[in-house]
Parts: sequence; C-alpha cells; structure tokens
Amino acid sequence: MYKSLSECLLDLEKNGHLVRIHEEVDPELEMAAIHLRVFEKNGPALLFENIKGCNYKAASNLFGDMKRSRFMFGSTFERMQELVQLRNNPMQALKQPLRFVSTGFAALKALPKKGRFSSAGFKEIQVSELPLIKHWPMDGGAYVTLPQVYSEDPEQPGVQHSNLGMYRIQLNGNDYQSNKEIGLHYQIHRGIGVHQNKSNKKNTPLKVSVFVGGPPSHSLAAVMPLPEGMSELTFAGALGGRRFRYAYKDGYCISLDADFVICGEVHPYENKEEGPFGDHLGYYSLKHPFPLMRVHKVYAKENGIWPFTVVGRPPQEDTAFGALIHEISGDAIPKEIPGVREIHAVDAAGVHPLLLARGSERYTPYLKHTIPAEILTQANHILGTGQLSLAKYLFIAAEQNNGPDCHEVELFFEHVFERIDLKRDLHFYTKTSIDTLDYSGEGLNEGSKLVVAAGTEKIRELDDTLPSVFNECTLISEPVLLMKGVVAFKTKGFYNYTDTQLEMQELKSWFKSKLNALQGIVQLVIYDEHNFKSSAHPFRDYLWMTYTRSNPSHDVYGVGEFIENKHWGCTGPMIIDARKKPHHAPELKKDAEIEKRIQRFFNKGAVLQKWG
Repeated sequence: MYKSLSECLLDLEKNGHLVRIHEEVDPELEMAAIHLRVFEKNGPALLFENIKGCNYKAASNLFGDMKRSRFMFGSTFERMQELVQLRNNPMQALKQPLRFVSTGFAALKALPKKGRFSSAGFKEIQVSELPLIKHWPMDGGAYVTLPQVYSEDPEQPGVQHSNLGMYRIQLNGNDYQSNKEIGLHYQIHRGIGVHQNKSNKKNTPLKVSVFVGGPPSHSLAAVMPLPEGMSELTFAGALGGRRFRYAYKDGYCISLDADFVICGEVHPYENKEEGPFGDHLGYYSLKHPFPLMRVHKVYAKENGIWPFTVVGRPPQEDTAFGALIHEISGDAIPKEIPGVREIHAVDAAGVHPLLLARGSERYTPYLKHTIPAEILTQANHILGTGQLSLAKYLFIAAEQNNGPDCHEVELFFEHVFERIDLKRDLHFYTKTSIDTLDYSGEGLNEGSKLVVAAGTEKIRELDDTLPSVFNECTLISEPVLLMKGVVAFKTKGFYNYTDTQLEMQELKSWFKSKLNALQGIVQLVIYDEHNFKSSAHPFRDYLWMTYTRSNPSHDVYGVGEFIENKHWGCTGPMIIDARKKPHHAPELKKDAEIEKRIQRFFNKGAVLQKWG
C-alpha cells in the first residue's frame, strides 16, 4: 500500500482518477471554487501544481466518490471491515478461526512503529509558507480542512492513549499573531477535550501536533468513529496496510509519513476568537472563543503535498467520507446499543440535526398490540452515546419484517408517519446540548431535542395528494405536498417569538376547524421562501431547510396541541416553523466574481472542460 500521499496521487493519475492543474491558481477562494464545481460534476481528484504565493502543491477531492475511495484502499478495505466486526464480536474468531487469520496478521502489522525524526526528511518552515487556502467569502482566514490533530493523555502519555481527530485549524486572520499563533476549533464530545481538561487540572499546557498529508488512511482514521479502545493510529495502519510511523522531537509526536507537521502548545483557558468558517451544515459557523495554539515549529517535506477539502451544504466530499465510514463500520455502532438494529445520521440534513434509527420492541411479546416502550429506552441510550448525543431530531421505529431501511429516508419517514400517535409519541428534551455548528438553538451548543417514536401498528393512511383545504386558507401561500403526509407552505417572514406565538395561534385555530380534512397529514412545515416545485431535489431541500432551521422546543407546534401531566401532544398535524430566524448563521453562497474568474479552467480546450 501507499507509503506517502504523493505515491497515492501517482497511482490515482495512472488509473484515470486524477487531473493536474498546471496554471497558477489563487488560494484566496479560487482553489475552493474549482473543487466545488468539479465535485458537483462527480469529477476526479485534483492536483494544484502552481499555487500563487506558495512553493508547495495541494490536492483535493481525493475521497470524492466511493469508487475512488475503494481504489485507494484496495484489499485492506475488506480486512478493515472484518477487524471492526471482530472488535465488536470477538466470539466470531472462535467460531470461524480460519476466516479471521489474515485479519489477525493485519492487526499485528498495524501496531504503530517508532522511528527516527532525522530519517523523515523534514525541514523547518513558517506557517506563512503553507498553502493558505480560504474557502468561502466570509471565512475569517485560511484553514486546514483535512488535519490529523494528535494529542496524548497527560496522565498516560504515549501513543497507546493518544487521540487523533479532525478538528479544523485556522492558520491566519482575526487576532492571531502571524506564524506564532493558530486557532484550534474542536466541538463537544471530542477526545482532545478530555486531554485538555486533564491538562487544565494539572495547570500544564497540552502539546498538540497537527499532521497534514501522508497516506489517505491517516486522514480517514482521524474521522473514524472507532469502537471504545481501538486506537486511530492502529486503524490507520490496518487500513493502509502499513504501520503508522512516528518519532518524538522536542517532546512532540511527529508522523514520519506526514507531508507537513505543525507543533504547538495549548495553555489552560487561553482562547481567541476563531471563525467565521463555511461549514458542513451549509451555513457559516460564527466567531467564538476556541483554544489558541502557540506554534512551536512547523515542518515540511521537500516535495510535500497539502491535501484539502471544501465543506458546505451537503452533499460535499465529506458526504463520501461518511459513506465510506458507514461501509467500513457497518453495524458496529448499533451493536453497542442493545436492541438497536440500525442508525443513520442524515447527511442531507447536516448529519447531527437529523438521526434515524430502527429498534426493537421486546418488552411485552405476550401482547399482540404494543406501544413504544423499549424503543424509548433505546432512544435515551442513543442520545447518551458519544457524538450520537448531538442529534436534534431522532426518529425511531420498532423493527418490523420488510420495514424500510433507515437509509431509504423518504420511505422511512412514511413508515414512521403512518404509525405515530401525535398525542403520545413526541418526546421533548429541553435545555440540552446540540451540535456546536447548529445555530437554531438558544446559544452555542445549547438547544433542544425531539424524539419521534413509532410503534409497530399502522394507524393511518397518508395523503398522497394535496388536500383542497390548503388552498382555502388565506393565512398561507404556495402549499405543496412534499411527500406523503407532509405539506409545506409559505407565510410572512419570522420577526420574533412573541409575534410568532400570535401567528401560530391563529394558524392552529384555523386548521383545528378543518381536522376532518387533515386525517392523512402528519406534518406541516412553514417556510418564508421555498422553490420546491422547480427544485431538482425537493425532498433533499426539505431535509436541509426543515431540520437545520428549527429548534424543537421553540419551533414545533401542533394543531390541537395540549399539555397533560407535563407531556406535550397534539390532536392534529405537528407544525415545524422552518423559517429563517435572526439568530441563525448566514447560509453559504458562492462569490459571483470568483465563479467568473475560474471559468478559464472550464472553457473549451481547458484542462477541466469535461467538468465545466
């Protein structure tokens, strides 16, 4: 397998998976814009060979589709699937020992290997010499978007208790001192946070190393949600078919196969404003205090290549990352939660805002008809498990024969909507944590959750045409049936929650008078603007707009809503207010002038004409 990123890129090029761009490209928005356009057309990996103001090359779109990812990992792909499977069910090795012989050898070969720093060919450079890529117009500076951020447990130092994560790094801008300070953005439920917490208690700085480049298995290891006790470095070695090589320099761990390494210290409670940054929910994450990393030294290989990606409204390259992770890990996560058969974080809704799950109802097998019980226990377990706890909306259904897969999102929604009792099956969690990047809540990391639990019995037929009653309502405009049982419409824009309460009261009263006409409608969604009728992907638009722009405790209402013994329910359809709110972050929009400038790469005869 690959010893370096350059070796991987040569192999991709040889097999038609990569295109070189020789013409000078500006890292200020141009490189990102080119990447976005090529990705949209399902294009190849890109190698930028002439970056304005920089002596290094950069590569992007390496993981842009599953075909390319499978090609890069080759035969180790299936071995990694077996290794994760074996970690979650070790008894399989006893039942089928011959099947897992090669997997065992792969795991042994994956053990990190210590080497000598002097053998790696690094030279010392400055942060300003790196490819300083700015991705979106409102970004606060240049960012590292495919970093492997390494830290060690202060109480148990060494690679055995290390954490390797992908936490974005701001290289310049804001109040950072050039070449001396960079921003380290990490969100809640991240391993590095545990390490920094321990360092803070000891009142000592946390040494952090940022690896950039190296074999592609190293990048994937940094985002892989591994089972408890499995090291990211071991995973990187097993997936790459080559042991992770490292050394120590000035007390910092160095990846000997990385193309670049930034070393520095994070001191207790020392923060600076980081951001804005165009992020993977399709909006900017705004300026907030995040850990400051004091730069110690920056190292680069002589012919180092800088990998990067561009995140934005899904789908993007990180969507393919997610698909790759799912294919490798399979049912690893569900096996950690008894009774859960499947979990799917919906990429089109920004991942954390919307989670789907299939569970089991085994509490009362002696009863023919059951209500959600065990799946509520499972929902609590899901919302208490690692990054799954960041889910904002969780739709969970009891497993049935021939029930839809969670990845068949529209069919799964239909299945749930046919079975939920709106008076009983909506369960709110208020004043709790949500994804750091989700600005629909009450503050950074603060919001609410809604569990929608569906039993096994079908209790209604969903309307598959728009009921005529919606055209009679003067309070709304442009009603559209988005899918069976779900109607979208427009009202005037959101102003504040006080006015909204009055607006909703009027709207709920009108629909309550028409309940007989709404028996096949479960969900009403309010927008201030939509173009569902002309959209190429109306259901995808519904997922993104609805679940990223609403906070359950504040934005979910119901026709005939009531509170009984502190339980909220409604007798008619639930209503989600998905209008833009003043506290929401701006959504990402391309720069028209930059789009004109990069057209030269897509004109007739140009290197990227095919993907123009």
